[in-house]
Amino acid sequence: MSEADWPDIAGRINPDGSHVGRVRVYFEDTDFSGVVYHASYLRWFERGRSDWLRLMGVSHADMASQGAFAVRSMAIEFLKPAKIDDVVSVETRVVEVLGASVRLRQAAIRDDVLLVEADVRVVFVTMQGRAARLPAHLRAKFTQK
Repeated sequence: MSEADWPDIAGRINPDGSHVGRVRVYFEDTDFSGVVYHASYLRWFERGRSDWLRLMGVSHADMASQGAFAVRSMAIEFLKPAKIDDVVSVETRVVEVLGASVRLRQAAIRDDVLLVEADVRVVFVTMQGRAARLPAHLRAKFTQK
């Protein structure tokens, strides 16, 4: 079975350019009480960023020769808990595009209730680990609506 057989596995890009994907809360995501452990949101947000890039036609494998994105900073607010068996939407949207970095807003939402919100700055780094200007083709993708 190929990815074409599961067209929504990476979520979708909305008309405003934001991305939304869905995750179900499994036992492995929770602490002993069935509440989602804080680090699970970080994994879900990483998947959201990766799927967003994938759906925009940016392949991590193809990008590897030029560089990669690294999280430079993240401010995160835990507002309400998700629990075992919940279905959570993970939303990713561009807030700001600078020379070598992109600021994103990510949110975990259950039934229109905001659970967790994060302000994330990712920086484009060369394979030598140095910050570099965003390649023109990436900048164009991040600024299109």
